[in-house]
Amino acid sequence: MPKRYGQACPVAKSLEVIGDRWTLLLVRDLLPGPRRFQDLQQSLAGIPPNILSGRLKLMEEHALVARRFYSEHPPRAEYALTDKGRELGVVVGALAAWGSRHVHRQTALVHAECGHPVEITYICPRCAGRVRGAAVELRRRPASGKAAKRARSGGSALGARSTRRAPRG
Repeated sequence: MPKRYGQACPVAKSLEVIGDRWTLLLVRDLLPGPRRFQDLQQSLAGIPPNILSGRLKLMEEHALVARRFYSEHPPRAEYALTDKGRELGVVVGALAAWGSRHVHRQTALVHAECGHPVEITYICPRCAGRVRGAAVELRRRPASGKAAKRARSGGSALGARSTRRAPRG
């Protein structure tokens, strides 16, 4: 059962979907392309089959992976990331960069073509420039629809806090 944090925050809401043990490792292993159940079980040594099956079902429910049967008797499937799931590659990359700097120093995140280290950065498409993590904030979007109606009547659409600092990166 996924954890519920009960917070109106995109970090907490995202962790409710992808914060379970093994989920981001499944994303990591699916980033290169579709994989079969048994291939995933081999690459994730130690994951019990029922846990792997449960994580894949949850990821499918949240449209992070798509399942395609390649055999009907017996039923056998392969799993591929959806566009939504592939977007998590940035998260996996950020964790890999942080991990190689702080907990697994024998590895580095590098550009495959030249072998030099790469950095994860924030870019403002409007200014076309790099933005320091300290200058990034999490803000509410302008209210629309039901949220706008609640806001006009005094109800809060997202919670008490209107601005949060984004994680530094």
